[in-house]
Amino acid sequence: MNGTVVGVLRGGPSREHEVSLKTGHAIARNLNPEHFTVKDIYIDKNGVWHDRGRPVHPTIALRSIDVAIVGLHGEYGEDGEVQKILDANGVPYTGSDSLASFTAMHKVLAKERALEHGILTPKYRYIEPGADVHAFAADIVRSFHQPVVVKPVRWGSSVGVSITHGYHELINAVTNLLNEGAGGVLVEERIKGREATAGVVEGLRGEALYALPTVEIVPPAHSHFFDYTVKYDGSTKEVCPGNFSKQEAEEMYRVARVMHEALGLRHYSRSDFIVTPRGIYYLETNTLPGMTEESLLPKSLAAIGVSFSDFLEHLIGLAHNR
Repeated sequence: MNGTVVGVLRGGPSREHEVSLKTGHAIARNLNPEHFTVKDIYIDKNGVWHDRGRPVHPTIALRSIDVAIVGLHGEYGEDGEVQKILDANGVPYTGSDSLASFTAMHKVLAKERALEHGILTPKYRYIEPGADVHAFAADIVRSFHQPVVVKPVRWGSSVGVSITHGYHELINAVTNLLNEGAGGVLVEERIKGREATAGVVEGLRGEALYALPTVEIVPPAHSHFFDYTVKYDGSTKEVCPGNFSKQEAEEMYRVARVMHEALGLRHYSRSDFIVTPRGIYYLETNTLPGMTEESLLPKSLAAIGVSFSDFLEHLIGLAHNR
């Protein structure tokens, strides 16, 4: 692969634009210059592509690269939109294809896949735009122990996630998300337990789907959960390998593998969990996990002695082989 031109896609028109810039920077910095030539492809908040600082059509930005590393997060990157552009231009790329990305990003579709495979996941209600929010809220307050967790159905990095207590807080949280264009809202029962994540990588160390060590996520005392702020401000304690029993870790590895395949994903993914005495609850699967210094996947790789540079080279090999 000596001399391979790698386009690093970063930015994008999502609420995770700034995090994507950090991911793209980390990727570019860790690509081995003896093997790869890096081409920075910046996509601004309006979805305009840039090549060497100039706005260009995506086809122009992509025509000189051999493979793309998708360093985007949230809408446009994780929901399958940019993958459509890459496919249309015949460019190999890292990560899942458009349909699988869309399915995994849509929290309700992902939970339905989990339930189909007998995987434990929090009870939920799905509120679509145009629904009777007051009727849904009344049903949820009657049916669920309070508080509950309110999530936009297709945003990542815990953007827009809140914990609400009672009818009025729930109404306000759901209405605000729908007004902000969330495209639907997931309301889940709140599961109290230890937060964890487990990544899988295809073809690593000769295994079809290698399970990386679990990471235990311990948010600071002032935060009620692993929200957007504490994900990236360095205040969260991340223990790798996590302090879980062998049985707990093995169950997370199993579910991470099952969901990677059930969602039709490729190359790599990272699944999130809540570990409780009653069982391990699956939350969601990330198709483009963050690659910043605070991100979880690089910590898991480091724990088994795989450098970020070697991991990127492995991903590029998978992308070439599709």
